[in-house]
Amino acid sequence: MSAPLLRGPRWADVRLHRGALWAGLGLVVLAAVVMGFLRWAARAYPEPAGPCTSDGSCDTFLGFDSARTLLYEFLQKYSTGMLLIPVLIGAFVAGPVIAREMETGTHKLAWTQSQSPTRWLVSKLTVFAVLSVAGGLTLMAIFWLGRMGREGMSDLAWADRGVYESIGPALVAYCLLGVTVGALVGLLVRRTLVALAAGGLVTGLVLLGMGSVRWELFPVQTISGPASGTSTSYTMHDLPMSSLIMDLGVHNAAGERFVAGQCSPEQKAYFSCPSDTKITGWYADIHPHSHFWYVQLIETGIVLALTAAVAYAAFRVLRRRTA
Repeated sequence: MSAPLLRGPRWADVRLHRGALWAGLGLVVLAAVVMGFLRWAARAYPEPAGPCTSDGSCDTFLGFDSARTLLYEFLQKYSTGMLLIPVLIGAFVAGPVIAREMETGTHKLAWTQSQSPTRWLVSKLTVFAVLSVAGGLTLMAIFWLGRMGREGMSDLAWADRGVYESIGPALVAYCLLGVTVGALVGLLVRRTLVALAAGGLVTGLVLLGMGSVRWELFPVQTISGPASGTSTSYTMHDLPMSSLIMDLGVHNAAGERFVAGQCSPEQKAYFSCPSDTKITGWYADIHPHSHFWYVQLIETGIVLALTAAVAYAAFRVLRRRTA
């Protein structure tokens, strides 16, 4: 982060926020070190440390049954923490990067130093976009390193919130969105603390909203089969491994879907059930693992389009402020 690597206003932006950037770099290095240690420990101590003795005491690895268990727990917490990256980026850009300069008036000094308002904003967006993408990709690579192979239990549920974002390009798109949302909020609010909170909140709401609808972006695959056994039992042995089940139930001869247990004679009065509840087969609407990249690419495209729209809005707001 020295002068030869960056020049002009970009170097000034990095210099001004070097404390926060060094802290972020330190967290990335710490995450890499911890993940590397746990990977080594999971390979060296994959099984429970030892049997329990008669007095009830058990040998453990740092309080866990084995190093593999500890790695698995860490990976779950790590993936959940990855969701905070775009939120923190949005909060940081909105507050300390944009709103603080607007609040203190230092942006006016920059605009009198042969730097137009548009160039001022472009400089900040490019610097923090590059840093955010680089940081996000590095943290994703660390997560991939931790989950690879048997030691990392690569069967972590790929569709879970956090894991899904940590293993695909959508997280990078959300990082870029955090930068542009932060810039727009900072220009609108122009109060550091308020902008910091609003930037993180807006970015988090977008993350939450997209996470709620992402599995509606691509058609589900329907698996079905004939009923077997009693009228309320059915088999689903044909479901692909590691599938995300969106809907599950049975159907009658007319193809009407319902849940067998809810339409049993003792429960039928409390639920909306077809007149003919005789089960002829079962069905499951699923997203197999092969849908992962389709959904990732569609979601990434949507978020990048939203990012471009927010960036355009930020420049429009800036022009109005300086008109």
